[in-house]
Amino acid sequence: MDVAEQKRRAAWSAVEFVEPGMTVGLGHGTTAAFAVERIAELLRSGELNDILCVPCSEDVARQAERLGIPLTTLDERPTIDLTIDGADEIDAEMNLIKGGGGALLREKIVADASEREIIVVDGSKLSPRLGTRFPVPVEVVPFAWAVEVAALESLGAHVLRRGGDDPFLTDQRNFILDCDFGPIERLLELARRLDARPGVVAHGLFIDLATDLVVATERGVEHFAKGSDLSAVIAP
Repeated sequence: MDVAEQKRRAAWSAVEFVEPGMTVGLGHGTTAAFAVERIAELLRSGELNDILCVPCSEDVARQAERLGIPLTTLDERPTIDLTIDGADEIDAEMNLIKGGGGALLREKIVADASEREIIVVDGSKLSPRLGTRFPVPVEVVPFAWAVEVAALESLGAHVLRRGGDDPFLTDQRNFILDCDFGPIERLLELARRLDARPGVVAHGLFIDLATDLVVATERGVEHFAKGSDLSAVIAP
């Protein structure tokens, strides 16, 4: 089973938790896109009905509209029943690094508004410690990007502005700085220090937001609730 098939199976399994009448958050990224496609398929077949969805990015909104998925906004539905989203890296406590697709601000807002945040990943995203396999994306206002680079470097990060001389722009027209801290030992402390920076709009450390993990590996698809022992699926 290749990685794309693992992603598809994980996403389809997560969609099984969607029920009629729900407000559903639609995550951004390649794995979450499989969930969007599956929701659209179930709506067309009549196996699912009476849902409204909140997209985590403009790209996802366009995909959902193209597939005929009914959309709403946080203004209209400030509480989301369930969100299905991916992650770039996940540890044994279900803390995440997200933002590889550049939608971390809206993803974090939607996650915080969700009663249930289901993360769907393939086995390669499981990690013994965040920062081991993926840098931390940090969204900054363009006015302050150089100042924030210096501040992030003082925290021990190797920093690259995504896109270099032609910087990647988020939906809010901000820059993304990819910050390689290496394996992060003091996760909460780092998150607090990033939150305190005036030019930082959001960062990709998602702490205590995921409630469920659906992971597909060569062994198949497994579901874990918050607090589960993930040692069997996370390699040392």
